[in-house]
Amino acid sequence: MTEHAVVIAGGGPTGLMLAGELALAGVDVAIVERRVNQDLPGSRAGGLHSRTIEVLDQRGIADRFLAEGQKAQVAGFAAVRLDISDFPTRHPYGLALWQKHFERILAGWVGELAVTVHRGREVTGFAQDDTGVDVALSEGESLRAEYLVGCDGGRSLIRKAAGIEFPGWDPTTSALLAEVEMTEEPQLGIHRTPSGMHALGKVEYEIKDGEVVYKKGGTVGVMLTESQIGTSEPTLRDLSEGLIAVYGTDYGIHSPTWITRFTDMTRQAAAYRDRRVLLAGDAAHVHSPVGGQGLNMGVQDAVNLGWKLAQVIKRTSPESLLDTYHAERHPVGARVLRNTMAQVALMRPDDRIEALRDNVAGLLSMDEPRKRYGAMMSGLDIHYDLGDGHPLLGRRMPDLDLVTPNGALRVFTLLRDARPVLLNLGEPGSFDITQWADRVPLIDARYSGAWELPALGAVMAPTAVLIRPDGYVAWVGDLTQVGLADALTTWFGPPTAA
Repeated sequence: MTEHAVVIAGGGPTGLMLAGELALAGVDVAIVERRVNQDLPGSRAGGLHSRTIEVLDQRGIADRFLAEGQKAQVAGFAAVRLDISDFPTRHPYGLALWQKHFERILAGWVGELAVTVHRGREVTGFAQDDTGVDVALSEGESLRAEYLVGCDGGRSLIRKAAGIEFPGWDPTTSALLAEVEMTEEPQLGIHRTPSGMHALGKVEYEIKDGEVVYKKGGTVGVMLTESQIGTSEPTLRDLSEGLIAVYGTDYGIHSPTWITRFTDMTRQAAAYRDRRVLLAGDAAHVHSPVGGQGLNMGVQDAVNLGWKLAQVIKRTSPESLLDTYHAERHPVGARVLRNTMAQVALMRPDDRIEALRDNVAGLLSMDEPRKRYGAMMSGLDIHYDLGDGHPLLGRRMPDLDLVTPNGALRVFTLLRDARPVLLNLGEPGSFDITQWADRVPLIDARYSGAWELPALGAVMAPTAVLIRPDGYVAWVGDLTQVGLADALTTWFGPPTAA
């Protein structure tokens, strides 16, 4: 039986990101992925929000994605665009990039790390005990791991086999998504009818002088809101009938690349962990794709979990550290579920709802609501409850331009290896964390600029900040160092004996 410290079921965005995080920490990790390669039929998710770009920047790989995507203002609420170009971040925008390209680029990074990938296989079951998990694979093989993480999507076998409940709300609407060829040139753009919103767009296009220019012919992307909720596997006939009902013609559709159906079913795992089995990404939460938050939330689940799981495996921290994964990420997921349900409700094809939607759009055009909702939809306002204190506590650390004894340095550069850092912005040599020096680098630096957080605005400059590997602030203090030892112990294990 092959053994690994961690086995990840599913090699999509969440599984890949988690594998990369664990590999950076020197953990033996393996992915089990049913696809024989990283090719992904269909477009799936269409882009990255600002905080996800920041997360990739923390690992030094954001430029790989920025080189292939299109920067754009993608944050929005119920189809109301929210401009975040004035936000205090190095990436005050989103990135238009199909999931298949995101996965390909991310897999390239993971391929540079020590990650084993078992392709063409699926996890078919598992049994956990006090020391690990026996994982059964579809080809009759088996693996042994200390921990198993289900990143296997909304129908997660891992979640079901673990007996974790998946409460929520049944679908109220459904839509067909497809890529097809058409013998006639279609009516491109968004079209509204009493049944809902529909859209046709060319898959192949160029950006010229900032404008999207579609090529003649080629594959067409189709999105049709259905008049009745569909649940079965969709067919080309379903798509043809839907197009005729909306446009009066099916434009001679043929040769589908893929056809799928999505709904606004909204559910969240009651627990993100059952002893040695954990869930992340769609396995932990499903919701309407409105707002484009699913892939982004999964990647950020992985970055929250990765360093914690690594420290537990390396015996740096007690197993109880894993409880903070659910405690921090479950509320984030719950809020996304609520805001997607609100958006679906606001987008219903009803005159009264349209009047409400117009009023909401008016409110969101005001500066304060725009900033608050823009920060929420872009992921820049995530706040983990780490107690009372400085506004930075539990929030993302800004990517400041620091001056250090070794020259200019960005904060995110300090996080490249997924390690924590204690940043001393006061008198050099004022802090002594010798008992954690093997785990937490201490950096003396100067910063003279403003401290500003999205939606909150300017905050008081701290003297010192303890930054976790995921880029969130675990402690803010001054030279008195009150609470620092407790924070170091909580997040990075007990002090080393003198």
